[in-house]
Amino acid sequence: MAATRYLFYSHDGYGLGHVRRNSLTAQAVLDRDPSAHVSLVTGIDARPRWLRETPRMSVHRVPPLLKKADGSYRHDGLSFEDAVRERERIFATLVDVERPDVVVVDRHPYGTAGELHAGLGAARGFGSALVLGLRDVLDEPSVVREEMRGLGWAGVQDLYDDVLVYGRRHFVDHEAEYGLAFPVHYCGWVVERSPGSRADGNLLVVAAGGGGDGAAVFELGAQLLRRRADLVGLFAPGPYADVEAVRRLGREVSGRAHIVTHADACGRWFSRAEAILCMAGYNSTLEALASGQRPILMPRRRPRREQAIRAQRLAALGLVDAVDEGADAAEVAWLLARPRMLPEGALEAAGIDLDGARTAAHRLHALATASRTR
Repeated sequence: MAATRYLFYSHDGYGLGHVRRNSLTAQAVLDRDPSAHVSLVTGIDARPRWLRETPRMSVHRVPPLLKKADGSYRHDGLSFEDAVRERERIFATLVDVERPDVVVVDRHPYGTAGELHAGLGAARGFGSALVLGLRDVLDEPSVVREEMRGLGWAGVQDLYDDVLVYGRRHFVDHEAEYGLAFPVHYCGWVVERSPGSRADGNLLVVAAGGGGDGAAVFELGAQLLRRRADLVGLFAPGPYADVEAVRRLGREVSGRAHIVTHADACGRWFSRAEAILCMAGYNSTLEALASGQRPILMPRRRPRREQAIRAQRLAALGLVDAVDEGADAAEVAWLLARPRMLPEGALEAAGIDLDGARTAAHRLHALATASRTR
């Protein structure tokens, strides 16, 4: 019997969240469907260990388009237009060669700049099931509603067969808050489960996802280490961070801040931490919660308010502490003295379901089966 083929696309404008969700969901698909083969298309040029090719999963890279502070995109070597054309060519070629049973697109229905139109149209002609994946929080509701009235969402209801939300309705209701005019399926959060060890009782882990806008988090981490001589820091700067600047901060605290590469997910470090300080991106936040920690979150507020909204709502559920950029280190140090471990069952009581990858894989497998019998 021919392999069931799944094609995942993520535009990846700055951090690692989009491709990380796709990779975890893809692995759950492979676990569920022994006949499956997955192709992951990504716009990141980093090479984390969790994004490696296997006999059943291939990775295809398109020219990265990095998001600037004003929300626009750039490529370091190509013009924006040439980069978009190359992304369009690669995706359309993969669709034509692989004839996928299911295509999953993360966040932007047609890609960063419409580069998916041709490929999605061809996939629809081949009979592929088309699925849009959305994270829990997109942005301020008024901003998202305006976005969805634009060309980037035109015709989505008629094109896509399904929309999966990687969260739960009680946390963000995409229909009520964002005005989605078509049914969605809430899968729960997509996150890798923590190994759950507790080896280092004096470890402060500081993380900033992709790291391109994480300087303030590492500065606060260094200030906390100056105040707490009993703590050792572990800084995970991410592929887009100014690593040398982070190293300088480590040297300023007498070498008590060790730097780790972005090759591994942060979950393995979070599970060993006494305390976690991180931004409020999807990956870092959920990995911290999955490790059983009550993290201290410092969300960014520009160019999107996604992180600030996530931090605020999790704080209201009693699962995190949230501080603003520029927060006084003495006040944050006080938070370190609070119990940082979540009580047993706290996530379940708050309705935070971390089984999103498996739930999404179940639905994608059903769509693939239906697609193959058309």
